[in-house]
Amino acid sequence: MMKNLQLSLFILLVFSLVSLTTVAQSVKVQGIVKDENGFLPFATIKIGRTSNNADAKGLYGIYLSAGVPVTLKISSAGYQTLLVNLPAIQRDTTINWKLEKIQNDLDEVVVSATRRPEQLRNITSSVTVISRKKLENEIAINPDLTAILANQVPGIAPSAQSGSNVGQNLRGRPMLVMIDGVSQSSPLRNAEVDLRSIDPSVLQQVEVVKGATAIYGNGAAGGLVNYITLVPDTAQKFAGKTDISYNGSLVKLKNSAGGRISQMFYGKTNKFDYVLSGVAEQTGEYRDAKGDIVGPNYSLGETDSYNAFAKIGYQPTKNQRLQLVYNFYSSLQHSNYTLINGNLATGQKATGKLGAPAGIPTGNQYNHNLHFSYKLDSLFLKTSLTADAYYENREDVFYVSAGRFDGGDGQSLAHNDKKGARIFLQTPIIDHLPVTANLAYGLDFLRDKTSQPLVDGRVWVPTMDMTNLAPFVQADVNLFRNLIFKTGFRYEHVNIDVDDYQTLRITGANGATVTPSINVTGGALKYNTALFNAGFKYNKLPLFSPFVSYSQGFSVMDIGLALRDARASSIDKINTDAVRVNNYELGFESSFKGLKLTASAYRSTSKLGIEVVYDPATTLYNTNRSPENIYGYELAANFIITPSLNISGSYSYTEGKRDVNGNGKYNDPEDLYLNGRRISAPKITGSINYLPLRVLDLTLNYTGIMKRDRFEKNATSGIYNGNEGVVEPYNLFSFAAGFRVNKNTRLSLGIDNLFNEDYFPARAQWFMQPGFYSKGRGRAVNLGLSVRY
Repeated sequence: MMKNLQLSLFILLVFSLVSLTTVAQSVKVQGIVKDENGFLPFATIKIGRTSNNADAKGLYGIYLSAGVPVTLKISSAGYQTLLVNLPAIQRDTTINWKLEKIQNDLDEVVVSATRRPEQLRNITSSVTVISRKKLENEIAINPDLTAILANQVPGIAPSAQSGSNVGQNLRGRPMLVMIDGVSQSSPLRNAEVDLRSIDPSVLQQVEVVKGATAIYGNGAAGGLVNYITLVPDTAQKFAGKTDISYNGSLVKLKNSAGGRISQMFYGKTNKFDYVLSGVAEQTGEYRDAKGDIVGPNYSLGETDSYNAFAKIGYQPTKNQRLQLVYNFYSSLQHSNYTLINGNLATGQKATGKLGAPAGIPTGNQYNHNLHFSYKLDSLFLKTSLTADAYYENREDVFYVSAGRFDGGDGQSLAHNDKKGARIFLQTPIIDHLPVTANLAYGLDFLRDKTSQPLVDGRVWVPTMDMTNLAPFVQADVNLFRNLIFKTGFRYEHVNIDVDDYQTLRITGANGATVTPSINVTGGALKYNTALFNAGFKYNKLPLFSPFVSYSQGFSVMDIGLALRDARASSIDKINTDAVRVNNYELGFESSFKGLKLTASAYRSTSKLGIEVVYDPATTLYNTNRSPENIYGYELAANFIITPSLNISGSYSYTEGKRDVNGNGKYNDPEDLYLNGRRISAPKITGSINYLPLRVLDLTLNYTGIMKRDRFEKNATSGIYNGNEGVVEPYNLFSFAAGFRVNKNTRLSLGIDNLFNEDYFPARAQWFMQPGFYSKGRGRAVNLGLSVRY
């Protein structure tokens, strides 16, 4: 027994010595991971296959074997990965690391294309990202999101400088506008006011996915615009930012002055992070290049805009996050001018005269968004889960139509009420090089109630109650780190209930009946369709990274337009068939030293159309359902000449025709080009950014709209029909300068329409409506002060 005890003590002693030796041979490396703004939370520090994460304050700690050199990999989404060959360390050491933000657009992280964070270089379709820095430069000139998108995104039609984005399509088709993935659009009644749904000051970036997409389903026939809201860029408990600006005309200053103030607070404390923001903006009179009032129909002159935003995040554990976001936006025109119609035959512009406009103020009365999300990593089999629920409620006010409704005036409202819930899961199937594969799957549910009554309570478009349920599955495979394959399937089940209603009698200028009032029996409209997508990309050669993709899109067309113009006694006799779009795209990305180039060509087809065409006989707009073929190409380049000088540019061309006789061909004499409401004129953009001093940055932007002439004049009137006017070219330049007074204070100067171009915006030219035949805004200035603390 004594021998056994001695043996046990000897073994215990040996193990103790080994343990002490092991501890003695381990050293601790700790410190802080930072970026240019301070602490960088939750960065990853990787040694071989072992990973550790910094905490919310950027603090990290890892154990290494003493005297053994190692390679550390420090990374965080949106930052350049830092590889460090660490020499042999003999004792506990403190080392701080600083990560640099990614400047290469091809390495930006996006979420819209696949509904999860992914590097842009791994996307198999065309995506444009407007970064926070680009947004700030554009806001310094003009904070209108319709103008920012037109200037920065190839494929998006020109801005009309208006509260309405009629005709501002994406590659010739309607797009789905979202805030953090929550739709602001309604395919039931496309009021085309959705681009102005939030103030750009609360956006982290804007992601534009081009071409029909099955990822988000109903409504994304032309692609999507996703406004990604801010995340705190500091690890401090409390930080803030105040922006104040003055804007006005440089052609005629009187009564054109306006102002804007934005107050933001943000920070992180323990497991919570937050962003709180309020914006108030008022514009003065808009003046054209001659100093005359810009026609007040939907003008952004004399407009009051407000935005309230709150985002609260809570991270109970490293792999969980709860987030609540609320956004309120309102933008109404309080004009002191009544409209003077333009003359389409003589080219006389529309303008205004002092007087009280008819009706209530036009614009976005309100837009409420409430969005709750929950994210969990490593649920099972390394599966990640994202579940969210949302609510959106908005009301938009349109202009007064004189003498149109039953012999009298009428002003309509668009009501949109959405409730939805989604579940999204992702499971790694293969996680061993040279092959990795992931499977994403889930279910989307949406309840959308849309209507368009008149202000006085009369029903123009009845309430449409849509229930949309859509299961989906997406897979992506990465072969040998360079060949990427993505594919997916989505099934749309849509049910739309419409009550019995009565159409309004529509009258002409002489009071005669154009369309009579009809009692329409309602009912249920049902749609079931399967959508498929697939894409390849090869990334091995930076000089040439080609991609090819095929994706289907789906939209229940503009049902509200068909219902309000019904000439049948039952909705089952009205053509309300949904539109199914097939999108084909081929392109490449190229990177050589400081030059980055992207190019793509695309084709979009559908057996049914959604073109709004003008009927000269009734003076009404109807929806044409002929098959459509849209095609085009885009080029974009960015060249970093020196660290302080950068130039970029793009060219986009879109064209489309409809198969009027339905024989599957588009070159017959009776086949027609799609009109200006759908197809924009070719567009060129350019930008030069120069930093002559570390505290001074200068930007010169250019947007050029080229000519499009596809239609003949009306033989009776001698002018072009509505939506078919010739677009004559025009060239716009803008300038922005920023001067950093100190670390926390910045002054900005922005000049829009730098050379005071006298022009009609593209929409004014093709729309061919006397009330909208207005000139563009002349030279205007924006002076700003920004203070961080």
